[in-house]
Amino acid sequence: VHLRSPRSSLGGQRRHTLPASEFRCLSPEDAISVFEIEREAFISVSGDCPLHLDEIRHFLNLCPELSLGWFEEGRLVAFIIGSLWDQERLSQEALTLHKPRGTAVHIHVLAVHRTFRQQGKGSILMWRYLQYLRCLPFARRALLMCEDFLVPFYQKCGFEALGPCEVTVGELAFVEMQHPVRG
Repeated sequence: VHLRSPRSSLGGQRRHTLPASEFRCLSPEDAISVFEIEREAFISVSGDCPLHLDEIRHFLNLCPELSLGWFEEGRLVAFIIGSLWDQERLSQEALTLHKPRGTAVHIHVLAVHRTFRQQGKGSILMWRYLQYLRCLPFARRALLMCEDFLVPFYQKCGFEALGPCEVTVGELAFVEMQHPVRG
């Protein structure tokens, strides 16, 4: 029996089966990869993660359409997870609830894998996410909370500061920011 290698049957060219770069909504099957990136990105800075694994699974089951992952050759390199919120400002409840009738998209977390940081991927992903939100008829604005040192990053993405956020996590205080999606 003579076996030919796939390379020789394709004239020496390598056949790619995974796209070089892909943006798609996350699924519950992506939860572990999401958590690994988030844990590495946040624990070294703040000592805690915005979302724990069970909360990631919770949001990816309830509202996967409000998440966006950036995959390169099938590997998750950056992501955003959001949920809907139905009040003017964020409160402690916003950390764990999804309000299906809400018109504000609460961005819980944006994280980039450590080997892909400082390459502009966070800005590109946020731009793509905001463009995607414009296609959702119920989305009116995006809300997030961040530490002071991240305010300039989000301002460059088009967010405006609303002032101190009511939400605190341990010793951490946050600035609340918003971006109009339509209106």
